[in-house]
Amino acid sequence: MSHELIFFGAFTLFIVLMLALDLGLFHKKDKPVTLSQAAIMSAVWVSLAIGFFFFLKTEGQELHNIRNQAQLEQIVKDSQHNITLNSANFEENLNRYKDNLGLEFITGYVIEYALSVDNIFVMVLIFAAFNVNEKYYHRVLFWGILGAVVMRFIFIFLGSTLINQFEWILYIFGVFLIYSGVTMFLSRNEDDEIDPENHKVVKFTAKYFPVYPKYVGHKFFHRVNKKLFITPLFLVLLVIEFTDVIFAVDSIPAIFAVTKDPYIVFFSNIFAILGLRSMFFLLVNVIEKFHYLKTGLAVLLVFIGVKMLAHHWLVKWGFSTIDSLFVILAILTVSVVASLIFPKKD
Repeated sequence: MSHELIFFGAFTLFIVLMLALDLGLFHKKDKPVTLSQAAIMSAVWVSLAIGFFFFLKTEGQELHNIRNQAQLEQIVKDSQHNITLNSANFEENLNRYKDNLGLEFITGYVIEYALSVDNIFVMVLIFAAFNVNEKYYHRVLFWGILGAVVMRFIFIFLGSTLINQFEWILYIFGVFLIYSGVTMFLSRNEDDEIDPENHKVVKFTAKYFPVYPKYVGHKFFHRVNKKLFITPLFLVLLVIEFTDVIFAVDSIPAIFAVTKDPYIVFFSNIFAILGLRSMFFLLVNVIEKFHYLKTGLAVLLVFIGVKMLAHHWLVKWGFSTIDSLFVILAILTVSVVASLIFPKKD
């Protein structure tokens, strides 16, 4: 078994244990998540992500089991890390690699976390449209995020395989991100609507599976006279999963603009979406105040798309990973501050 698979397995086991602890210990009963609970949950997940960042900066060589200069050069080449190994000193080069690896992770994490905010807008609409009781939000989001982890794994490693086989696909990703950014900017002031009766996922599911006409507590399935029904709460879960797949089409290529290492893409993605649940409960009542955030996210997508298209020129000009991080943070900061200084008029 390769070293990467052992590392990946240990990471996955840690995430599973954290999620089991979350659902089995802290949320045994169905009840609304309080603001203080959401703040604690957010602090925990952000702290874990920051801790992983420092782990990569100090022990990043353990990911690919790098033990000599030849291995380091091969990894840098395969993953196209934006660093120059211009010294015969292995330790110096390894430190440079680990610093960049940490920056790639935290940059990808910030991108995914930021784009997840747009996902929160839609989740709020879904819960409202399906008239879901607030005390069931956490349960739906828990299983929704778990499904998202599996889908992200498939998307990321499939995308990495395609990039390794056909590098030109990065340019398609770049064009798509610019298109997504422009589309988001043009539709930033439109009111999103969700029609539960005519949603594609609902219509498709109802066509092939029996759906129970009303909620049955927190159950996703309900049996009546030995016949198994899907409950409306399970339909909500499916709609949220479908929504996450749509958002993943933007966010995953965006992180590939920062790093081509599929493990770093996966780790940054997973830490961000695991923190999405707690961030949802923190922002659910104030999300509308950040009305310039969609504009900022649109600019962010365009920037990442341009960066992907102009990657080789930017490298020649000395545009590094930390420069990307500064630009991304600046875009997000300006959009948040502008929302607070210039509040939305009723």
